[in-house]
Amino acid sequence: MPADTAKLAPAILTLARKAEAAIMAVYATAFEQRAKQDASPVTDADEQAEAIILAGLKSLTPDIPIVAEEQAARGETPDVMGNRFWLVDPLDGTREFVDRNGEFTVNIALIDHGMPVLGVVTAPALGLAWIGHAGGAWRHEGDTVTAIRARPVPSRGAHVLVSRNHIDREVAGWLKQQPDCTTRTVGSSLKFCRIAEGTADLYPRFASISEWDTAAGQAVLEAAGGAVVTWQGERLLYGKPGFRNPGYLARGAT
Repeated sequence: MPADTAKLAPAILTLARKAEAAIMAVYATAFEQRAKQDASPVTDADEQAEAIILAGLKSLTPDIPIVAEEQAARGETPDVMGNRFWLVDPLDGTREFVDRNGEFTVNIALIDHGMPVLGVVTAPALGLAWIGHAGGAWRHEGDTVTAIRARPVPSRGAHVLVSRNHIDREVAGWLKQQPDCTTRTVGSSLKFCRIAEGTADLYPRFASISEWDTAAGQAVLEAAGGAVVTWQGERLLYGKPGFRNPGYLARGAT
C-alpha cells in the first residue's frame, strides 16, 4: 500500500488541479447558489468539479469504487464495506465559496480498511495544496514543494482552529478549558492542513459531519505526525453507514 499511494499521489494532485480550474472559472462569474434537500448550498462549481474528479478516478483506478458528495446527495452510493474506495468532496466549504473568502478546498482521499491512506487537499483560491500518505506529507505552493510535520501540542497556549460556520456551545465550553489558548476561525479542510504544516495545534468539533469533509485532511495530518480522534479517543474511521462521522479532535504531534 505505501508504494501504491505514493505512485498515485501525483496523478491525484493533477486531477484535483483540473477540478480547481473548473471551480475558479465559476468563481469568476456571478454564479447562483441552490439548496440541496438537506438545505446545504450547492453551485455549478461543486457539480462540475465532481464530474471531472469522477471521470479521472474511473480512468486511473477503474476497480476502486467512489463515494462523492453530490452523488451521495442524489442517493447514489456504492457498497464499499470492507473495500478500498475513494472519498471525494469536490468543493469543501461551499459557504466559503459563496462568501468569496477563499477558504474552500478540493478533497480527494483513498480509504483502505476504514483508514485514510492517501489524501490530497487543494485550496484553489490560495494557490496551495497538501498531499499525505505513508511516505510523508508535503505542502505545494507554486513550484515549491516542502515536506511538513505537525508540531507537538503545547500544554499551555495552544493555537486552536475553529470552524467559521460551525461554532457551537460545546466548542465554546471546551475552549474555556484550554489554558491560555488562542483561536482563529478557518473554513473547510484547511484546518487539518494548517495543523499538519505546524502553524496550528488543535481543531475541535462536536457536531456530526460527513466523511468526505474530513478524510483527505485527516490523511494529510496523520502523514505529518498528527492525529484525528473521536472524543472517546479512538481513531476516526471511514465507510460507516450513512458516511457520517461523530465529533472529533484533530491535533498535532504528541
